[in-house]
Formats: sequence, C-alpha cells, structure tokens
Amino acid sequence: MTSGNSIPHDMKTPAIEAEGVTFSFTPGRPVFSDVSFAIRPGEILTLLGPNGSGKSTLLDCLCGLNSIDRGRISINGSSASSFSRADMARRVGYVPQTHPPAFDFPVRDYVVMGRAPYLGIFKVPGKPDYDLADAALASLDIAHLRDKLYSKISGGERQQAQIARMLVQAPGVVLLDEPTNHLDYGNQIKILKLVAGLSSRGIAVILTTHIPDHPILLDGAVGILDGKGGMKIGKVREIISERVLKDMYRADLRLVYIEESRRMACIIGGLKD
Repeated sequence: MTSGNSIPHDMKTPAIEAEGVTFSFTPGRPVFSDVSFAIRPGEILTLLGPNGSGKSTLLDCLCGLNSIDRGRISINGSSASSFSRADMARRVGYVPQTHPPAFDFPVRDYVVMGRAPYLGIFKVPGKPDYDLADAALASLDIAHLRDKLYSKISGGERQQAQIARMLVQAPGVVLLDEPTNHLDYGNQIKILKLVAGLSSRGIAVILTTHIPDHPILLDGAVGILDGKGGMKIGKVREIISERVLKDMYRADLRLVYIEESRRMACIIGGLKD
C-alpha cells in the first residue's frame, strides 16, 4: 500500500533509540533499568520475556504513554520528549495488546482515523485518506469488514483493524504489542509476513511476543527482559538458546533444525514429566 505523508528517514540514523531508560510504577522498584538499544530503518526487534517482565510497559515508554524515570528516547535523532502528540503519531505507530470495542463506527471509518495526525482540527478525511484505508484493509485481507461495525467484529478481526489503522498513519517506526494475539495460525503467519514487509520498506519494527518461533522466523534482533529489570539484546542466533528458553518459560523447550523448512524451530519436549 502507498504510505501518504510519510516522513523521510535517514537510513544511518537510528529510527528509534533508547539510552539508559529506566521506568518504575512505584518509586525505587523499577520495572526495568538502564535499557539501551538502537533500531535503524528496516530493522526488527522482537521482545521476549515472561509475564510481568515489562514488555508492554517498555512499548508504552517508547511511544510516550509512560514518562520514564531516567534516560533518553530518540526518534530519528530527536528527543521523543520534544514531540507533540500529533508529531509522535506521524512518526510512531502503536498497536496495543488490548483494544476494547468502544467505537460504534464502521471498520473503514475506524481505520481512516489513523489519518488524524495529518488533518487539521476541523478537516475531515478525503478520498486520498479513504483510499489509504481501503489499501490497508486489502493488504490484511479484511476488506470484507469495511462496512461492519467495529464493536461487532471478533477480537481477532479488531486486532487486524487496529493494524490497518496504524498502517494509514504512515509511520517510520511501528510498535506492536503481541500482534498475533487472538489470531488463528493462518492469520498469525500473515501478520509476521506483514512485519517482514514493513521491514523491507525501511520501517523499523519493535514487537512483543510469547512465542520463541516468532523472532526466529523474523531473523532480526531479539531483546530478552529477564523480569528483574535487565534486558539482553542481540541477534537471534547469539541470544536464543535452549537454556535461555527453558529458564525463561520453565518448560522443556528444544531448538531443532527442521530440514524441510531450512531453519531452527522451537518445540516442546513433551507433556510428560
């Protein structure tokens, strides 16, 4: 799909960078401390970690929903704290994990709301905006939902409508919090292919997941939040190991090379003790 009004990005400057970021809900008890990474245009970072380790909270910090205790977050070399809400929305697209059906609009109108950062306060979406919304719906194979009420579609369909809405923002950075949640296996694969497609267009993507196969398939960088405030980051092949996965999920997980797929895969050793 065509991305209208997208902001040019310097391929050498990190699309998004965190430097020594620390955040806590309760003073003195940080969710994570001194988190640092730099993701350039076209790169993918997948965040893994047990429940409660701070994956979603970190995404909230990166898009400005949470105010960090310490450190700096930069978007294309500029401090994120200097951006207005509209400026941030033109640069960073965020699809949260939860999306209550609070909207009684048709899906097409819901999706076109993603154009709001580019419209004046009294301006309504025009044909080019709706064309982008239609293209986003088509790219996710959910054009058949365009006239259905957002509040009446399933959780998985709402997840895809949220992603479509994010796409029409034309951001240079995309944050996805468990984007395959609520989706059947076929639609999970479709979303992973979408992530790979965004990367090939020079868009930086950070996503969270509980499924170790996702970072393996995407073959980018992986960040593992240990639940104790730290995060280890690096290439998938350098960071993910059977020992790391077993410790993280407290389960008998194995990494096996699948000859037919020509890749490593994460499998469970079995259900018996």
